[in-house]
Amino acid sequence: MSDTKNLLVELFVEELPPKALKKLGESFAQTLAESLKAQGLATEHSATTPFASPRRLAAHISAVLPAAPDKAVSQKLMPVSVGLTADGQPTPALLKKLAALGADASALPRLECRPDGKAEALFFDSLVPGAMLAAGLQKALLEALAKLPIPKLMSYQLETGELPGWASVQFVRPAHGLVALHGADLVSVAALGLESRRETHGHRFEAQMDPVVLQHADHYAQQLQDQGAVIASFAARHGEIARQLQAAASKEGLVPIDDPALLDEVTALVERPNVLLGQFEESFLAVPQECLILTMKANQKYFPLLDATGRLTHKFLIVSNISPEDPSAVVGGNERVVRPRLADAKFFFDQDRRKTLEDRVSGLDRVVYHGKLGTQGERVERVRAIARAIGSQLGGEALAAKADQAARLAKADLLTDMVGEFPELQGTMGRYYAQHDGLGDDIAFAIEDHYRPRFAGDELPRNEVGTVVALADKLETLVGLFGIGQLPTGDKDPFALRRHALGVIRMLTEKALPLEVDALLKTALPAFGALIADPSSALAEFIFDRLAGSLREQGYRAQEVDAVLSLRPQRLGEVAQRLAAVRAFAALPEAPALAAANKRVGNILKKVDGAVEPKVDAALLKEPAEAALAQALAAVKPAADAAFARGDHAASLQSLAALKAPVDAFFDGVMVNADDPALRANRLGLLATLHAAMNRVADLSKLAS
Repeated sequence: MSDTKNLLVELFVEELPPKALKKLGESFAQTLAESLKAQGLATEHSATTPFASPRRLAAHISAVLPAAPDKAVSQKLMPVSVGLTADGQPTPALLKKLAALGADASALPRLECRPDGKAEALFFDSLVPGAMLAAGLQKALLEALAKLPIPKLMSYQLETGELPGWASVQFVRPAHGLVALHGADLVSVAALGLESRRETHGHRFEAQMDPVVLQHADHYAQQLQDQGAVIASFAARHGEIARQLQAAASKEGLVPIDDPALLDEVTALVERPNVLLGQFEESFLAVPQECLILTMKANQKYFPLLDATGRLTHKFLIVSNISPEDPSAVVGGNERVVRPRLADAKFFFDQDRRKTLEDRVSGLDRVVYHGKLGTQGERVERVRAIARAIGSQLGGEALAAKADQAARLAKADLLTDMVGEFPELQGTMGRYYAQHDGLGDDIAFAIEDHYRPRFAGDELPRNEVGTVVALADKLETLVGLFGIGQLPTGDKDPFALRRHALGVIRMLTEKALPLEVDALLKTALPAFGALIADPSSALAEFIFDRLAGSLREQGYRAQEVDAVLSLRPQRLGEVAQRLAAVRAFAALPEAPALAAANKRVGNILKKVDGAVEPKVDAALLKEPAEAALAQALAAVKPAADAAFARGDHAASLQSLAALKAPVDAFFDGVMVNADDPALRANRLGLLATLHAAMNRVADLSKLAS
């Protein structure tokens, strides 16, 4: 068998969707490699290098065999009693089975009898020839194309020799070339109406030659770069753009905006990047920088340049796909294109400021929020009511009044031209317009921050007013949509309710707000009147589920999280302390025995009809072990309660370690279900007292293995 060689497969297409290119390239290479490995044509040690440029998907896979090794296969045919007669002759059923496998009676001496459960069966051992590379690659290629995460298929017609334009193909973009090289050898495969060749194409305008005739699988990237003026590797282009951006910005003493998504998109738009410096009139800097930055990024794919303080400057970077000797025409063209965009932003900003936010509020009555929940105007009134209630709890009438004002104005910027053009700026523009209207920063920042946190890791609202309105806004969304049965299902969450719940959790937790979950949900209900059913129970469950998932993602063990959250702690700011206390308790040598005992106590109490009062009559403590446990509990409980009351959850739990010996002795020497009803009730009361003392911080039974 010949030595392994490296394999190169390329599909040459028209410009691919830029936001999908990176995933398309990774999927194409990964699926090809996995299929070849599954067929024995590549090994686990074969390395895969993906390539993806605007007009190609390719993969380089090392150590690929020209043919997979033959494979020994053992096939169970049938029970011996079915396949052989009493004198050992083959039955018709056996001969038929062999014929189906391409064998005949001559294979009988090679059959083996082996145990198969309680009986013996006949097995046929054969050597299956390994797949040849051409056939195996054909299968892998079709599989790779079928599994591509294509955002949207398009149909196009193929020009064939016999029936021009009659063959219809569906793919992400029309494909025009297919390359398959095993070392220097061409591998014959076909896909999308194309047959493999060794020719590809480089840059539309700057290639040294066309087509580029590939000599060897290992020369692919270098040949495309030298002869085709294309950097085929997505990662290499990404790195080159980042390097050029940094170099060009440093030359001006500035910093390019940090936007990984934009960098990925631009990498998918160019084949050989050339970063150039452009600028616009400084007068445009009077417009909020968020507007200018979004205009340049979203519409033109430019990289705005910031000064050392993070302020936008009038300079920006262009990632061009051509490298002329004199770039002035390219720069000038881009400057001419961006100017009208910035002028539009300035026009929107100037027009919007002619009308105050207060003047826009009434217009929200004409904007539908949800078919069952009314208009944005009605929604604003609900948010105001919830914000007043929360503000009153956290800061009295003064905070309630400011929260009410901020909530009233928070959605008004939805009716501005700027937010109509750039919905991403909702809240941000509200802050600018509030400041222009002469409102204080506490109101202005609250208008901007009431959307926070918008995503995982986002900052929380900056001030107390913003926190109150953000809580009210998210609670209105959660309570309203849960109240009409609009719950998330599986991976579908069109109203981002999971994100809203995590936002509420983060504010309650990280700001340690003295608000209780159940009471907070009840606070939001009156704002809806009879519009919805009470969803408090289901919504509380949803919030605690999201909290549990978040804590596990942060590295807490599932047992620790279950132990704390099974008690449904109402003040989420205490959860981290409780988790730390549980972790410290679990490290004690007494912890496993106490957790197991706690679980046993809980099971005993569950079996009792009715509630068991945690009360002990000392006169009924007949056994020394139960008297010792009552005495130990009386000694430990005050210290544990005091530690719990002052918020020292770790000390509260650790004080329970002294109960291990008396608890063990109790279960070894005392019959809880005594015949005497008074004794039985007293022992259950002792266990209920123990259970209550042990489970104030967390349900310790969850720690039992």
